[in-house]
Parts: sequence; structure tokens; C-alpha cells
Amino acid sequence: MLRSTDRIRTTHVGSLPRNEELHRANAERRAGSLSEEDFAPILTRAVDEVVARQREVGIDTVNDGEYGHASNGAVDYGSWWHYSFARTAGLSVDVQDPEQVPQRSEPGNLRYTTFEDRRDWTRFRDFYATEIDTGNDPDTQFPVAVDELRYIGQDAVAADIANLQSAAQRHGADEAYIAALSPGSAARVGNVFYSTDEGHIRAWAEVLHEEYKAITDAGLIVQIDDPGLAEGWDQINPEPSVQDYLTFQQIRVDALNSALEGIPAEQVRFHLCWGSWHGPHTTDLEFKDIVGLMLEIQAGAYTFEAANARHAHEWTVWEDVELPTGKLIIPGCVSHSTNVVEHPELVAQRIERFAGLVGKENVIASTDCGLGGRIHPDIAWAKLAALTEGARIASQRLY
Repeated sequence: MLRSTDRIRTTHVGSLPRNEELHRANAERRAGSLSEEDFAPILTRAVDEVVARQREVGIDTVNDGEYGHASNGAVDYGSWWHYSFARTAGLSVDVQDPEQVPQRSEPGNLRYTTFEDRRDWTRFRDFYATEIDTGNDPDTQFPVAVDELRYIGQDAVAADIANLQSAAQRHGADEAYIAALSPGSAARVGNVFYSTDEGHIRAWAEVLHEEYKAITDAGLIVQIDDPGLAEGWDQINPEPSVQDYLTFQQIRVDALNSALEGIPAEQVRFHLCWGSWHGPHTTDLEFKDIVGLMLEIQAGAYTFEAANARHAHEWTVWEDVELPTGKLIIPGCVSHSTNVVEHPELVAQRIERFAGLVGKENVIASTDCGLGGRIHPDIAWAKLAALTEGARIASQRLY
């Protein structure tokens, strides 16, 4: 993974706005009116265009916009996760009766509640009932593990790899990454096959190892998307103790490290966030409580929210936490949670704070979360321009 040796490098977390052609093609493919063969060149063309635009705006480490992860529409908070359903055998949407999905005990007797019964969603129920548009198709059915899980996404990830490699080479990007789901977040689907939750999570680790390995064997970086690590705190009722929650999540971290076995840490970046929806987030777990567990993950770099109004103050965590030797941080310096475009000077100040605490060579400037499907496309690209301009200003001062 390239370091900021002569300037502050820039990247982003993943999802970027899809163009209208790609939205239409995804809708037609879901409806069965567009074949995979006819969809492929549309996807290839879209990836080439989004990599070109990233380079034009000044992004160093690019990705495919997560275009290989099908989106439901212009607003979609779930494509980072839902893509895995089609790439995994052993799942079924035919288990509809909640009584068929046992509520298994976890360490400290913790378990996830429904998304709608999160503590923040309960506290602001009127707001969430009227103001939040997740973009999810109301007919979307979440699958349940009904048989042994197996990875069947070889062709899909191969297409992701080929499209990104071609576009990165064409447009002069010296580094590129593809996002993939974590075992812990994947295992939030139902399960009637595995006798324990830990067995279910471990099965997902074996499945996702194949995707991680395909990406890194191709010479690319894999970004592990795991909002569940921090976000899951809000999805447990009643509120647990921090220690019980860390024990609950330790199983998921251990499973992820198992999935990363044999993969060079310098080709892995881990993304932590508190969920990308535009809500109050008053019940988010504090970063200081989860940063130690995050650093146990065998990654070369860690991306995390550091720009939005709920977490921007937490840059001070690094005054007390020592970044392990050889590791990088990729803090969010612009946010997905507001339409206000950050001033480049503010971006520069944020970068300089982190550089002063962990060393400028160990900082890559990024976004809090994916921008695609969260804010208007024009604003998304304006934020990326502010990010790169802020990095330029900070570099002038730091180097």
C-alpha cells in the first residue's frame, strides 16, 4: 500500500454515484429483461468512466465505484452488503416465518434486534418513519442460510477485477482497490443451518476468503467493509455494557482475521463506520471504545469516519492510541451525511491534525463513507474535489 511519502495521498471509501445508463441496466437485469452478456459491456464502460473521473478530480487510490455491486436506485444504503447474496450458495428467501429462524444466544446473551428497533431509531421514531429513504426495494427479501455456504461469485469478482485493472491502467492510477463484505456483517442474515452463531460467522469467513484472495492475487487492494463492528452497538436492545459488546464482536474480528489468513496485510484496508444513513446517530458507540479491537484486525490500513458532526471530535483518540508500526490511517475528511461541501481549508486542517499525531507519511485523506446513493452526484464530486484540494494545501504545509 502506497504511503504519503512526498505529499498527502487521497482516496475514498467506495460507492460512487452511478450514471443513468447503469441504473437502467441494473433495473432491467433485475427484471430479467437484460441478459448478463448484454449487461457486461455497460458495466465495463461505466467503470472506465468513473475511474477517469476520479483521476480527473485528483484521487490517487481509485476503485470501481462499487459498480459491480448492483444498486437498487439513486438512493441505496445497502448495496455494499446485498451484493453478497448472489455470490453465495446455501442461502434461501423461502424461510419467511420468523419462528423458523431461532434467536441464538451470544456472549453476554447479546443478539441483534431488527433494523427498525435500533435504539436511535426508537428514540427518533417519528423522524425515521417520515424522513429516511433507504432506497431499498420494498419487495427485497433477506435470505437465510439453509445449507452449507459456498462462494459462487468467481465470475462476478473476476469481472470486477478485470474492469478495474483495465480502467486504472488506462487512466494512470498507481493503486486501486475493490470493496468486499466482512464475515461479521455478512452473517447478519438469518440462519437455520448452522448450530451456533459462531459457526455461521466462520462459514462466512471461508466464503469471503475466496473473494479477498481473488482480489489480492490480482495485485489489487481489498477493502473490508464492516460497519457492523461499530454500528451493531445500536442494534442491540437493551444497551449492553461496552465489555460485553466487545466480547460479542471479538468473535467477528477473529473470523475476519481467519478469512484474511495468507493475504498480505499491506493489501488490506479495513473500513469502520456507524452506518451511512442520514439520522441523528445519538446512540453511536464512541470510537475510543472500539479502536483497540479495530487495530487487532490484520490490515495494513484503517479507514474510519472523522468528518461528520457526530464523530469529528474523535481525532483526539490518536493522542492516546499508538498506531502500530507500519500501519496507515485513512480518516474521513469530508462527510457523506451533509449536502454542505467542506471548505478545502477545513479539509487541510483535519489532515494536519492526524499527521501531527501519527506522522504525515501514515495518513491518507478520504471520505467518511461511500458517497454514491447518499448525496446528489454533483455534490459527491464537489466533495471529492474539496478533498483533493485540501490535501494539496496540507501537503504544501507538511512537506
